[in-house]
Parts: sequence; structure tokens; C-alpha cells
Amino acid sequence: MSSANTTKKYSDRQITAWLRGLLTIAWADGQFDPEEQELITRLTQDELAPHGDLGELKTITGPDLAAELGEDHHTRENFLRTAVMMAIADGVYSVVEADQIKAFGRALGIDLSALQSLEATLYDPAQITTETPQPEVQIDALKPIRNWLDGMDIDDPRLARFICKMVPPQCPFERDIKLFGKKIVHIPPMCKLNPLYEQLVGLRFRSLSYLADDCQEDITEFI
Repeated sequence: MSSANTTKKYSDRQITAWLRGLLTIAWADGQFDPEEQELITRLTQDELAPHGDLGELKTITGPDLAAELGEDHHTRENFLRTAVMMAIADGVYSVVEADQIKAFGRALGIDLSALQSLEATLYDPAQITTETPQPEVQIDALKPIRNWLDGMDIDDPRLARFICKMVPPQCPFERDIKLFGKKIVHIPPMCKLNPLYEQLVGLRFRSLSYLADDCQEDITEFI
């Protein structure tokens, strides 16, 4: 089915800056292995900038990001929402990711109070030992960030496709990560690992509805 209404809210220049911002967060921890690069390429370049070259993109500073995105507050806030979504999609919100997101938020003039409740979930490998269990965060304590994510506008088909690609259609199965034949970490199902999983799934559903109802697109590949 072809798209009857694929009006793009964001300019190519905004989308390029958007992508550079997401890549800056992905590179924040100083590690970007081939598997991560393939994932970022598939989830961002293919949907947001299909004619671009990931290798030519560079990180972006907060002031430059603000200048490229423009003055519209909703555009700026929607970028920051996608940044948070990408950071928490695997259930791990790291200190370096949080610092970069807050730096972008300040440059964009976004109220960061909703992110404060997410601080309790921060993962700092320098302070974690196998004998020290991580505290569980009560879902009610995350109400501000849940409400903030729920307020995201879905009004650009490229952004909607990005969300559909980033959030899996169903809760991933638990799995073991092995290195040289030895298990180094066990990952539980995302629905148990990520306290904001319901918000991600909700955004995915709204994105699917936007593509199908507003854009008249065939969403079979995302189901």
C-alpha cells in the first residue's frame, strides 16, 4: 500500500541534526562496536536519513543541536524524548548517557524535572559489584518520566518508523551473553528489566496507528 499522506514535519537539516544527537549519545560511553554500529544504522539512518552516510556523520554539541533543530519547543522536546527512549530501550540507563542527555536538555532549554525520577535507575559500572544488588525502582516513583514520554507527539512518518524499529513488537526473550564461551551476563525479558517498557510499547502502538491511519502506509513489516 502506498502512502497517501507522508507529510514530513521535520526538514532534512533537522533530521540530520537529530541523528547526530542520537549518535552522540550512543558514543557517550566511548564504545561503539560493529554490532552497535549496525543497530544504530538500522534504527536511525535507514528510517531518518536513508540517503545519508553514517560514516560522514559526526557528534554534535548542545548549542549546535539547538541551532539546527530550531526554536520550536515541541521539536526540541520530541528529540529529547527519543534520546531518552534510545538510552533506556535496553533497560540500562547509564551515567554517561544521562549526563549527555541532560547536557542536550539544558542546551535546548527543556525542563529536566521529569528526568529526575529516572536518576534512581542509573547504572554506574564503577560502583557496581556482583555482591551489590541494584535497588528496585517503584513504578509510581517514575510517574513524571512516564507522563513525559506519553506526551510525545507522533507527527512525522520517519520518526514513527524509527520508533517502530527501535521498540520490538513483543517482549524479547531472556538470553545469555557469552564471551569466549563463558556467560558474562544474563539478560532477563525486557518487560521485567525495563520499568518504562509500557511507555515504549505505547509509543510504538501510537506510531503504528499514525502510519496506518494518517499516512495510509502498509505496516506489515513492523508487526
